[in-house]
Amino acid sequence: MSRTLFVTTALPYANGPIHIGHVMEYIQADIWVRFQRMQGHRVHFIGADDAHGAPIMLKAEAEGITPQQLVARIAAGRPQYLHGFHLSFDHWYTTDSPENTQLSQDVYRRLKEAGLISSRPIEQFYDPVKGMFLADRYIKGECPNCHAKDQYADACEVCSIVNAPTDLIHPYSSLTGAVPVLKQSDHLFFRLSDPRCLEFLKGWIDTPGRLQPQVANKAREWLGSGGGIELGDWDISRDAPYFGIPVPDAPGKYFYVWLDAPLGYLAALQNYFTSGKARTNGETRSYQEFITAPQTEQIHFIGKDIIYFHTLFWPAMLRFAGPPYKVPDNVYVHGFITVSGEKMSKSRGTGLSPLRYLDLGMDPEWLRYYIAAKLNGNVEDIDFSPDDFLARVNSDLVGKYINIASRCAGFVTARFGGRLKDVTPPTEIGEHPSQAHVTLRSVAEASGRIRGHYEAREFGKALREIMLLADLANQYINVNRPWDLVKTSSQSDLEAAHETCSVALNIFRLLTLYLKPVLPELATKVEAFLALRKPLSWDDADVLLPEGHAIGRYQHLMTRVDSKQLDALFAIEPSSASPSPAAPPTISIDEFKRIDLRVARIAGAERVEGADKLLRLTLDLGGETRTVFAGIKSSYEPAALVGKLTVMVANLAPRKMKFGVSEGMVLAASGSGPGIYLLSPDSGAAPGMKVS
Repeated sequence: MSRTLFVTTALPYANGPIHIGHVMEYIQADIWVRFQRMQGHRVHFIGADDAHGAPIMLKAEAEGITPQQLVARIAAGRPQYLHGFHLSFDHWYTTDSPENTQLSQDVYRRLKEAGLISSRPIEQFYDPVKGMFLADRYIKGECPNCHAKDQYADACEVCSIVNAPTDLIHPYSSLTGAVPVLKQSDHLFFRLSDPRCLEFLKGWIDTPGRLQPQVANKAREWLGSGGGIELGDWDISRDAPYFGIPVPDAPGKYFYVWLDAPLGYLAALQNYFTSGKARTNGETRSYQEFITAPQTEQIHFIGKDIIYFHTLFWPAMLRFAGPPYKVPDNVYVHGFITVSGEKMSKSRGTGLSPLRYLDLGMDPEWLRYYIAAKLNGNVEDIDFSPDDFLARVNSDLVGKYINIASRCAGFVTARFGGRLKDVTPPTEIGEHPSQAHVTLRSVAEASGRIRGHYEAREFGKALREIMLLADLANQYINVNRPWDLVKTSSQSDLEAAHETCSVALNIFRLLTLYLKPVLPELATKVEAFLALRKPLSWDDADVLLPEGHAIGRYQHLMTRVDSKQLDALFAIEPSSASPSPAAPPTISIDEFKRIDLRVARIAGAERVEGADKLLRLTLDLGGETRTVFAGIKSSYEPAALVGKLTVMVANLAPRKMKFGVSEGMVLAASGSGPGIYLLSPDSGAAPGMKVS
């Protein structure tokens, strides 16, 4: 029976590039989607950028652009990843859209009518300089446990204790350095602890096959053994300034990003329909007809870090918003990816950049195969090992699979006119099959098992079985040695060689069919080489190439991985700054530590009467002020400097000058051309922070 599937992946946050964790998830979903399409099912594969929230607002502000401009710039870079790794999304959109505004506000109104929205005051730290409430990530201070300085509110990096913002000693805003004040504000809450939600969620989670067992168990923990006592209400509003969707009946309030982000799945789907892309994909129904159809399956692929939102908040929100909204059919969860057993780190050479991978010219299907070989249907982390990557790709893909065609195709072209010999179908093999027939039957009969592995997202099992079949094919070729048979003048030997090569190429075609969800571009090359009349689909597993079928001339289908490519992939990139012609002598780390570099805010700036180059700067070091004379008059207007962050040498001996005493030095860059450029720390740095 044909299925209709609406498939999504988690939305990447639109403040930076796609990372390897995203790519792993997209590859997993793409393989499953391609497998479904090969079975004749209709799939609509939808993605989008998660475009709202304070981090995007603040980053855009720091760059002097609007949040919309920042999101558009990030979105413009997405296709190089999606196309580069052969990801078959039908549509890619953004949560910052008219569709998402309408859907989010509609769901909110429906939940409010259902009595599931409440309002209550909360106390939260407020930055009086920035004029905004602060999320925990923007509050730092002294840890109350180990007294380490400059620790975030949510967790101490030194002793690992979890704190509340109000626990910190001498808290300050990481945005401005200001001392935050506790301020009260009314927030809106989705009543997830309501008995109706709890009853629904219990039934939804317990539905067989809905969630993986590990995920269902975790969701049950959150529901609480006492029937929901551990499940709290969900804060769904944020105060202005905030980049997001306005709450329709609460001026100055915006939906918290986790309310509108999952609705972005539906907004992207709606835009896919209204843009005409769905019709191009064979869908004749409207968005409303499609989403409400009972046979439409809604499938989400996500990482284990966002289980809470997708197994509790998201389905409950959809359920109580009512039709046309309906709950997901499945949420498929995967683990994280590490490199050589470690978390990602560029500085340690364990960062795997997808864009660098592509820029180095590495075959994207190497990575698709390797990730697929590691994935299964459970919530398990996978590890990228460079040595294992090289061995698997070179041994499995080139040494086993590609080797079948490269060993046999040339003989068919050179000795048999490029045409295959008739091969008896496995279903017609008699009681005393030949080795050729046994081998061919083993490969053909694996179709059902491999199909089952793909359906269950057990990609590692599927690929292991496929490679065992490739081993079987190579053993068959080794035993029959067509390279020796074609050297004789015996007609029977030539016919045996012709049969061996024809059987091998029929097996190669079947293995290509099995690998096509993982290696779509390579499969396209094979389809052209074998001169197939139509793209391979799963129904072709029972079909063989007919007597006299003409194949094309074999050309190399895939290269081996070179260890030098992996060295380049994980090389720690050198600084882009050009070295000076005469490099200064090196210093020790202890000598460098003697320099006390501090973040400073320029509290005042003025011209110095009688000085051609100097400006007098008043620098705030977070409770202490310094006067510094800086030779930057030619490049900066004093008024434009006030409020900027810069870096200064704080332990430089005071220097008595004609115009007064300079109590430090600000850092600036210059080159062979005109211009002086003050160094500025990234947003989030605060006056007094040590630079190290």
